[in-house]
Amino acid sequence: MNVCHTFLMRLDKIQPSQLFISSAKLSKIMETLDPAKPETLDPIPIKKLEDEIFFTDGHTRAFAAHLFGLSKIRVFWDNDELDWEAYKICVGWCRKEGISTIADLKSRIVSSEDYKLLWLRRCQKMQEELKTARSQRHIQ
Repeated sequence: MNVCHTFLMRLDKIQPSQLFISSAKLSKIMETLDPAKPETLDPIPIKKLEDEIFFTDGHTRAFAAHLFGLSKIRVFWDNDELDWEAYKICVGWCRKEGISTIADLKSRIVSSEDYKLLWLRRCQKMQEELKTARSQRHIQ
């Protein structure tokens, strides 16, 4: 990921694209983040989907920043090629579950094992379904 230009953005203006946070990952970040020095938090990648800005990664870091009371975080425009269809699905899941800001993930901090079951497997299944649908569209 090429981080060219970072800037501050309000946390409550960025749509999550993930339904759960791993408690183990969150604990590690909470141990290393110094709220007095928010610049120590690595910038978080964002993209724009239609008229909405969303996280492409870094949900755990963003949630840790929220827990430390930060209202703004350093972000950058993610230049990586994304699977837009997959991200639309993930953002749609979040909207359906009432998750519109990183703060909305407060009741969705789960163990590493549950994270694998609830989030990673769900994403893997979605990717498999997309692959099948795309191959069928290609055949037609």
